[in-house]
Amino acid sequence: MSADKQGCGYSTESPYVELAVEVFAMLADATRVRIILALHDSGELSVNHLADIVDKSPAAVSQHLAKLRLARIVSTRQEGQRVFYRLENEHASRLVADAIYQAEHSVGGTPRHHHADRESV
Repeated sequence: MSADKQGCGYSTESPYVELAVEVFAMLADATRVRIILALHDSGELSVNHLADIVDKSPAAVSQHLAKLRLARIVSTRQEGQRVFYRLENEHASRLVADAIYQAEHSVGGTPRHHHADRESV
């Protein structure tokens, strides 16, 4: 095992395994996955704009965003009375992309992400 992998907690003995499980649990919700995809595509959005994109009420989206914020998956920026949300870093969108790619494998055939002309996430 390389020193880099050991240093970042990438081993079976990592103290981050339980926290990683909590991240997966946080992402185990279709609305939260859609929020992460929307933020990845747009960069920064308000609750109302996110609610329109994911087709949920602003109150429901706000509750999901609060959980994602507590998990440090999203962060905020306030402009007057409006609050804008963005992904804290690229890792959540990578996890979501990999989960979608894995899901594509479950339907058989050659998944779209294996095509040479696919768009990157």
